Amino acid sequence: MSLDIQKITALIGARVTGIHARPDLDAATVAELRAALLEHKAIVLDAPDLDAEGQARFAGLFGELTTAHPTVPGLEGAPNILDVDSERGTANVWHTDVTFVVNPPAISTLRSITIPAYGGETLVASTAAAYASLPDPLRAWADTLWAVHTNVYDYARAEEDTPRQKEYRDVFQSTVFESRHPVVRVHPETGEKGLFIGGFTRRIEGLSETESRDVIRLLQAHVTKPEHILRWSWQPGQVLVFDNRITQHYAIDNYDQQPRKLARITVAGDVPVGVNGERSQSITGDASHYTPSGDTAAPSAA
Repeated sequence: MSLDIQKITALIGARVTGIHARPDLDAATVAELRAALLEHKAIVLDAPDLDAEGQARFAGLFGELTTAHPTVPGLEGAPNILDVDSERGTANVWHTDVTFVVNPPAISTLRSITIPAYGGETLVASTAAAYASLPDPLRAWADTLWAVHTNVYDYARAEEDTPRQKEYRDVFQSTVFESRHPVVRVHPETGEKGLFIGGFTRRIEGLSETESRDVIRLLQAHVTKPEHILRWSWQPGQVLVFDNRITQHYAIDNYDQQPRKLARITVAGDVPVGVNGERSQSITGDASHYTPSGDTAAPSAA
């Protein structure tokens, strides 16, 4: 079995060929995929034969799985799968998955099912590259900042919700979660520093609402520099795997209401740690039904 890993951009993304994403990959191959993920932050594999059960088993090669979402139920018979369906809304806001809980997922996997004839790309940004691009004084200040994240800001909300979208938003916010995270997170496996913010960030501690918005906007501008972004154009039967600890992502709503459907499965993560060694804290909401506590180190390859 020959594993070929080709960079897609200088700072993020790699295309893996020579194998398909399958649930029966051997330990050496999984270790190589994990190393590629740590280096490139996001990897793409073909998965023409992968179904829901196969995706769950494939994702499980990288560590223990979460359930689909803290508030949104998974598919019937597949509690780990979040249905990413354009009929329920479009996630066209930059975000890192589920940062409103104290230990967000370490790794996210997206499997393409129904792809529009055009548009519908997924953007993934390297928050490590964003941190590195900060001017020295701003980087030093960011190292000291902490932010509160919450799910009351629904990244899938549209200006005018359809009844189905409103129903989804109500479920999404049915239990309020808040967590306190460092603005700069130290990656538990590589030691890299990345900006840990995104669409669920409500405010910066010690700043007013207006000041918080301005600071978040300034930092987000570095995350979303074109040089930091992988823009992936989907084909059916592919899997995108990204390191949720050091990326943000964005689903582009540019496909004229054509059907678009993906399946998301996430791997449980640890509690984020800031530059000074302080760990994140839960403020509101118990997510133990969704993910393990995160008191242990990040999962190693199976």
